[in-house]
Amino acid sequence: MQLEEGTIPISAQFEPILGSGNKSEIKEFLDDQNISDVVELVYEFPEHEALIIANMSVHRAVNVFKLLEVSEQNNIIQELPPSYTAALLNELPADDRTDFLEELPANVVRELIKLLDPEERRVTLSLLGYPENSIGRLMNPDYVYVYSHNTVAEVFDVIRKYGKNSEAINVIYVINKAGELLDDIRIGEFILSDPETTVSELMDERVISLKAYDDQETASEIFKMNNRVALPVVSESNKLLGIVTIDDILWVAEEEYSEDMQKMGGTQAFEEPYLDIPLLRLFKKRVPWLVILFLGEMLTATAMAFFEDEIARAVVLALFIPLIISSGGNSGSQASTLVIQAMAVGEVI
Repeated sequence: MQLEEGTIPISAQFEPILGSGNKSEIKEFLDDQNISDVVELVYEFPEHEALIIANMSVHRAVNVFKLLEVSEQNNIIQELPPSYTAALLNELPADDRTDFLEELPANVVRELIKLLDPEERRVTLSLLGYPENSIGRLMNPDYVYVYSHNTVAEVFDVIRKYGKNSEAINVIYVINKAGELLDDIRIGEFILSDPETTVSELMDERVISLKAYDDQETASEIFKMNNRVALPVVSESNKLLGIVTIDDILWVAEEEYSEDMQKMGGTQAFEEPYLDIPLLRLFKKRVPWLVILFLGEMLTATAMAFFEDEIARAVVLALFIPLIISSGGNSGSQASTLVIQAMAVGEVI
């Protein structure tokens, strides 16, 4: 249901339907909305967020769930029936599921992993085994691969059979019998080629890949320099492990930017939204830096005390103290602005 200018906001349309308690009407209304609109409804009606998710088809609920903040996701999971929670977690792409689970306490993760199907559990445990902030935590093990001896016709048979589970079907990966990555080929090249053409004839072997144990920030730079929507992830022995897509990298870039801004502001990085952080944890994040700044300012007071006699003999010198303090603040603002700009364009890492 698309809103036109002057029409009733979606939240106002949804409120009486929600108040009626008629689940069939709620489901019909939610299924008629864009995913982004449903996300807004979850935030506007936080007391009914689990009800909103539970009254959608699992496929659409997954698309809404992975766009929510971790705190909202956690609240929803706690309120959903176990059967629906299992269906939701099993339907989530492996990388999004890992991203959600790594933010939860270990005891909660253990209970949720028990709800997964055996194959999904194996994949999730494998991804959680990579270091935090490594590319391995971001990768999706669902991709389409072929061999160099396959023909274009055979490639399309593989795509039709396995492509529905792949998050980025526009790139096909070529491996050998040992599972080593040989090349990645855009699907457009297959579409424009003769069905009897072999994959080896289309290969140029100029493949760009990521290492599973590399830091996530390196992936962001590689994506930016190579204009890719997906990149393969390989082991140290060049075995193809999975792929990383641009949407995951955009989330990483946003998190890294927020972390840098918080550090520039003299605080430790926050792992959750500012308004959701418990007061004690916020206190611990900010106080160390404030203490350091206070001690630094004490040095200024000590220096002034050392020259107290000189200042007393020439009181006019005291007039320059606020000017000097102001200049220090202005130069600090200029420096922080220049450093932030340099970080944004990659001149400072």
